[in-house]
Amino acid sequence: MRYFATIIQNNISMSKIKTEITSETVKEYGLNAGASVVGMAASKDFDLAPEGFKPVDYLEGCRSVIVLGAPSPQEALTMNTAEYTENRNAMLTEMTNIAKEVEKQIKKDGHKAKAISASGGRFIEGKHYGHISLKHAAELAGLGCINRNYLLTNPQYGNLLWLSAVLTDADLVPDKKTPYKICDNCSTCVETCPTGALDNPALFGNKKCDKFYKIVDRKLEIGCFLCRKVCPKRFGIIELLSS
Repeated sequence: MRYFATIIQNNISMSKIKTEITSETVKEYGLNAGASVVGMAASKDFDLAPEGFKPVDYLEGCRSVIVLGAPSPQEALTMNTAEYTENRNAMLTEMTNIAKEVEKQIKKDGHKAKAISASGGRFIEGKHYGHISLKHAAELAGLGCINRNYLLTNPQYGNLLWLSAVLTDADLVPDKKTPYKICDNCSTCVETCPTGALDNPALFGNKKCDKFYKIVDRKLEIGCFLCRKVCPKRFGIIELLSS
């Protein structure tokens, strides 16, 4: 009798039915958890990401990447560097908690899910690298475009969005990439950058910014955010919102 009971219990466990979820359902999960914007990207569209930094490297069978965003207040760009770092770290914690809540909801639906924290990643040769590039994920998910300052710019929130993500094996409909480019002939960030890090977009890297960044207790301290502060579109793109 005990044998047959075990077989029945195993069969029930193996036949657990997944609840069908849609992109709209998952977006509601994100918004209810505290995100201001939510976008979807297909895992297969991350083929250009370096090995070890693709969604499937962190969740086997990953089909979709859910990108979550919420903005700092506009006043953050008037803060001194210490205040700005404190605000940044608080936003990273908030975004990570939002991702964990969405992960929990998707798992309740019977799907595999893994939260990608806003500040998580790996230290390689003393540098911190995110598990996946959240800003590139956000661009693929239609939340904005990456511009000359190498920041994601969203129509409504400008470059103030902080991001996190959730990987899932659910096959969700991806959002369309944003069709616009906003820099035109503007080079304000390039001319303002004290290190020349933005002189050649094709060669952008964080090496030239090193003198303004440092890692203390495995947390990044920001010494310069002029590229974010001087952008004419830092608070959004009004003409696109009204069109």
